[in-house]
Amino acid sequence: MAPVAKELSRHVGVLEPLQTAASVEQQVDELKGVLLQDGECPLNLIGHSWGAWLGLIFTARCPDMVRKLILVGAGPFEEEYAAQLTEIRLGRLTGQERGEVHDLQLSLNDPNLRDKLSVFARFGQLMSKADSFDVLQEAGSAIEYHPDTYERVWSEAKELRRSGELLRMGERIRCPVVAIHGDYDPHPADGVRIPLARALKDFRFELLPKCGHTPWLERHARDRFYETLKSELI
Repeated sequence: MAPVAKELSRHVGVLEPLQTAASVEQQVDELKGVLLQDGECPLNLIGHSWGAWLGLIFTARCPDMVRKLILVGAGPFEEEYAAQLTEIRLGRLTGQERGEVHDLQLSLNDPNLRDKLSVFARFGQLMSKADSFDVLQEAGSAIEYHPDTYERVWSEAKELRRSGELLRMGERIRCPVVAIHGDYDPHPADGVRIPLARALKDFRFELLPKCGHTPWLERHARDRFYETLKSELI
């Protein structure tokens, strides 16, 4: 989210914490440490994708530290909606690309795989293609991939959703929560809007047209995304 942090820094103070810990609990503690050291709490917390879930978990556990929670491109909060994600993504790829995804998944599950970083990166490229509507070609910062951390954290996160604990955490949140979601995002919008509207006390949902999973890179949605985000912060 470096481009978002850079844009918002022209208007408000911004921290961009980077998560490196290898469990959900450790990432919550890691985030708390950064915010206590460098932030001015309570503050506005913005999370994208997995970061949206982490933001919700953190806010439920540390409610006095968050003034407003903003979820961007969150994953669905209930299992019934999650099943649609893979089908949508694969449906947007060519037959050759679908075959490549299958082969990459087999490779990632191979404990003897040597070049895991490049396989993981290629898998991410294909998912990003399926996740996008019409992205701008912007130069971004180099990403250091940590597939082992991803696998451990995501396995815990999926279990939180499957058990219903993830959504139950929302019931402990008292600050305003805003979800910003693209209408082309393969993560089903109803999987965010409907469960959170039921669980949260103060919730608003903003659907961006012609927008995939990463709104600040989407040609047709970028300006509206930033307008919406700034209106919630400034």
